[in-house]
Parts: sequence; C-alpha cells; structure tokens
Amino acid sequence: MMFFGISPLRARHVLAVSLSIILLGFAALLALPAKAQEAFEPTRFSVEVVGEGPDVILIPGLSTTREVWRPHLGALEGHRIHLVQVRGFGEDAGVNAEGPIMNGLIAELARYIEANGMENPAIVGHSMGGFIAISLAADHPGLPGRIMIVDSLPWFAAIMVPPGTEPNMAQVEAQATAMRAMMLSMHGRDMPEGSNDALLSSYTIDQANLPRLRELTGDADLRVTGQLAYELMTSDMRQAIAAITVPATVVVPQNPAFGTEEATIAFYTQQYDVLPNVEFEVISPAAHFVMVDQPAAFEAALLDFLAD
Repeated sequence: MMFFGISPLRARHVLAVSLSIILLGFAALLALPAKAQEAFEPTRFSVEVVGEGPDVILIPGLSTTREVWRPHLGALEGHRIHLVQVRGFGEDAGVNAEGPIMNGLIAELARYIEANGMENPAIVGHSMGGFIAISLAADHPGLPGRIMIVDSLPWFAAIMVPPGTEPNMAQVEAQATAMRAMMLSMHGRDMPEGSNDALLSSYTIDQANLPRLRELTGDADLRVTGQLAYELMTSDMRQAIAAITVPATVVVPQNPAFGTEEATIAFYTQQYDVLPNVEFEVISPAAHFVMVDQPAAFEAALLDFLAD
C-alpha cells in the first residue's frame, strides 16, 4: 500500500527525518540565550547602552535627560552602562502623555532587566531615579544586586513639612493635585527663558552651573513632569523599603546654606530608618545635583559603591 504515493518504508524514513529536524530546531530554540528569546522594547523609557562588563543602570531625576550621567561614563569603564531616559524628558512622551506612569515604568524596568539576561545589576538613581531604584528593589527583591540612591527619599512629601513633622496625606494629595493641574495648564505654552531659574538655582551650589541644569531639564513635557511629581508626592515607601534585601548607599549632598551636616544626616537617617543594610555617603558642599557640583567626589563614591 502506498502512503500518499510513497511506499511504507519510504514514508517511515521521511517521517523519522522530519521528526529529527523538528526536534533539532526545538533544541536550538531552547539553547538560545534569554535575550534572544524575549526581545523587549520598553514603552515608558528608552535606553542607551554603552560599554561592556558588569551591568550598571543609571536613572536620572524628574524632568532630567540621561545626559546628566554622560560626564561620568569615563570613570565607569569596564562596565556595561544602561542610560535610562523616561519618555517625555528629552524625547516624545509617548504612552506617558496620559494617565499614571510610575508603576508601569517600574514594571517595564524589571522586565527590561530580565529580558536582557542581567544578573543582579547595580542600579543608580538620582532623585526620582532613586525612588524608582528603591521601588524596584522592594517590589522585585531578586533583581538588583545593589542600589545607590542619590539625594532621594522614600516619601517626597517629607520635604514639604518642617523637620520632625509628619506629612498629612490629605494635605499632600491636595497640594500634589494642584501642582499637577498647574503644570498641565502650562503644557504647550512657550515659557520665557530662565523662567525655571529660581528653582534650579537651589539645586546647585555654584550658580555657574545654571546653564547646564537648564540644558538637562529644559526639554521636559510638563504633562509627564506633573504626573510623576504627583505620584512621587503621594507615594509613601517609608515602610515598604524594609523589604529591600540588597546593599543600599544613600548619597547625601550637604548644603551649608540649609543647615549643618549633623542635621542633614539626621534627616536622611530618619527617612531610611527601616531600610536594612544601608550606608550614607555625605558629599559637601553640594546641592541636589551633587554630580554637577562635586563630580570628582561623586565619581569616587560611585566607584566605591560598585567595588563593594
């Protein structure tokens, strides 16, 4: 009897060869690295990858582009650097133009780490980026290897009240809502040059740095800034950080204009009271953009963090 015009013996041979090809192809698929199996393109942020070596993820602050890290890449030779940039800061806002952002951003960052086969990358975040780092470490304790938190807090509302005072969530919610509405109302308008200088001037010790800060923050979509500012102000992570299992370094800029070093470190220590395995690195004199004010001291702290 013929099997579709092929003798039974020939049919068995063809079937055996076909099965072998299928099994070999399946085995080859399983042998592919995880990166090739699960290609992932984040929608909440973009990434520029530089160098080779152990993975380091750098996350800038609110309204800030990845260029804030560019001057420090030379000090990180021998590492594979992932320069994250939130969409809306220096590029089109995309999906960040509407609705909540932070939770989706953190979830995508976790998926990006997994999809690229990273083993316990170091994560460095400034301001909002520091909040993202602690949130990721708390929500996904198995992913990062260590985190560096550069002048950031587990609840940003702490800076809105006098030291030692507990923020009231209802009041914070009202203030954050009003701030977001104001920023949304300004979206699309031509802002006068230097209109943000009063705020930026408090972010640096040396006012000669103002042009650089304008450049780093000047191309921000106010819809994204407003929404993320709202989410940062209304998210209290002070107890959640107890779940973080990896070593953490908090970089504390000490600005003599705003108090003594003792008072400054006392404030940050209180905010991170429940965070296990934490160290504080004080850099003085420096303001919020500590890496701009004290680049050499910041790089030294960064290298010590990566060497531990």
